[in-house]
Amino acid sequence: MSSRYVVIMAGGRGERFWPLSRLACPKHLLPVVGDQAMLVQTIERLGSDYPAGRILVITNVEQRDAVLRICPQLPEENVIAEPVGRDTAAAVALATVLVRRRDPDASFAMLPADHVIYDKPAFQKVLQAAFAAAEAETALVTVGIRPAYPATGYGYIQRGDSVAEREGQSVYDVHQFREKPDAATAEEYLQSGDFYWNAGMFFWTVTSIQKAFEELTPELWQSMEQMVSEWLPGNPIDALLERYYPGMEKISVDYAIMEKAPVVRVLEADFDWDDVGEWPAVARHYPKDANGNVVRGNAVALDSHKNIVRSEPGHVITLVGVDNLMVIQTADATLVCPRDKAQDIKALVKKLGDDPRYQHLV
Repeated sequence: MSSRYVVIMAGGRGERFWPLSRLACPKHLLPVVGDQAMLVQTIERLGSDYPAGRILVITNVEQRDAVLRICPQLPEENVIAEPVGRDTAAAVALATVLVRRRDPDASFAMLPADHVIYDKPAFQKVLQAAFAAAEAETALVTVGIRPAYPATGYGYIQRGDSVAEREGQSVYDVHQFREKPDAATAEEYLQSGDFYWNAGMFFWTVTSIQKAFEELTPELWQSMEQMVSEWLPGNPIDALLERYYPGMEKISVDYAIMEKAPVVRVLEADFDWDDVGEWPAVARHYPKDANGNVVRGNAVALDSHKNIVRSEPGHVITLVGVDNLMVIQTADATLVCPRDKAQDIKALVKKLGDDPRYQHLV
């Protein structure tokens, strides 16, 4: 069996979790859900089949030191910093050449750093099956999440026929990828039974994904190959990334590769999953009081309902007669926001960044 690697994408800004999340320490470096940073939970979820030497993290220059600090088991050369964000296609291409340099016959997974999954054995079983599917044929493999409700915030994958069984899991042909739908379309997807949420988990061999890049995004791949041709053994790649990476196309791997590739397979995830995309999602993972309030830290609420409250140690938040608010307190900033306005926090962070008085808070 070929060697298997896991590459974790950990470079997001986490703006929707401001003020807890900042550019240098975003969501995946924080215990947004649970007691450990989301990235640490992601690595631990992999289990003993994936030793630290075969786990790579692609992050950015602002976060690299923090990644190394919270993941001391990872070799320093396994934490790679993008000098600028170029979306996921460039990250996957970079991962491909990094893994190829270690083992050109390897297969590898691309996983997000910040999802919540509690059922580790079920997750590990799907991982094994997805690797097996990717190694059995020249196919690109993804994992779909069975929809729990008609979500409009996720992309969808429509499965086709069952084509194989790997490690006890059915492998389906992918009929098509669909963008985030409106509410009526999302309900149709839910009722049809053959649509999955796209969780952004991918599996392939070095050979398969390199072939896809060569055929579908040749300019991006040529830039990556040119960069690698100048990478001398034993030297860090940082200077080459600074020179080549900003000129690479900014496009997602879904658009660049997955939606165009001739052979794509999907396995159904039979584990729990939540991408915890904004503050209201956190409430799903913590108990509520009698009035539906979710509190992390110290708070006293009077005649207040369905609020989300987070306070720092030594600080008490008090609520009187308010409903459906998020009150998030940190040492240097406090957010007060209606729960149904959570999607506007990203715009708030931009406004802060545009004001010289508050740029340090971003």
